[in-house]
Amino acid sequence: MAQVIDRRIPGPGGALPIRVYLPRVDRSRPAVVYFHGGGWVLCDLDSHDALCRRLCNASEMTIVSVGYRRAPEHRFPAAVDDAVAAIRWVTDHPGEIGVRSGPIAVAGDSAGGNLAAAAALALRAEPGRAIALQVLLYPVLAYDFTTESYRRHAAGPALTLAAMQWYWGHYLAEPDDGRSPLASPLLAESLAGMPDAYVVVAGLDPLRDEGVRYVQRLHEAGGSSTLVEYHGMFHGFVSYQAQLPAARNALTASAAALADAFG
Repeated sequence: MAQVIDRRIPGPGGALPIRVYLPRVDRSRPAVVYFHGGGWVLCDLDSHDALCRRLCNASEMTIVSVGYRRAPEHRFPAAVDDAVAAIRWVTDHPGEIGVRSGPIAVAGDSAGGNLAAAAALALRAEPGRAIALQVLLYPVLAYDFTTESYRRHAAGPALTLAAMQWYWGHYLAEPDDGRSPLASPLLAESLAGMPDAYVVVAGLDPLRDEGVRYVQRLHEAGGSSTLVEYHGMFHGFVSYQAQLPAARNALTASAAALADAFG
């Protein structure tokens, strides 16, 4: 990195930690606001530090990783509120972190992909919050355990039906909250006006069908989005950069999609 900056910004629940990764380029770059996975319960800025560094290097974009509030101490919609606040702050204060003003991208893996999509949904009609692209790695998009991929991969590998029920149980204040589009973006009445998306799914992931359907719905709403499936891969595989060629390919392709979105 040219520089890594830890700082705190105002958030709805108090100071909100962010980590800014500046690439080694001789000009200001657009920002990618990144939300880590972990089922809204686990992980933090440190757990996803290596992934954000690699994404920054590969895309030559500035990555702003957000340390949102986690469940069960802070249940829905606290994490979504933090995600929205972080995006607003980045778009309002580009000079403070050395990024180019104008459109940004949002990205995230698993539950972080959920927050990226939910924040984009919350901000789609807000002036001055242009989001050029959503990059979603095996995202959680619906409080729904009835899909074919849940049936086929309930026992994993890596992620199981029982684990997802545990995560949702910690995240939602009430089961009915799962029907909110900000908890389940796939259940939004309309996805018209949403940013285009680059969605990565894993063939052996219980969440696979959610990502597929999300891209289908974006197309139906008039958007232009991309679905990439890695057959034989499991939930979370992109984090295994040292072990899996597919992980390296997925990260490189996601970085290229980010660069393409900004010309």
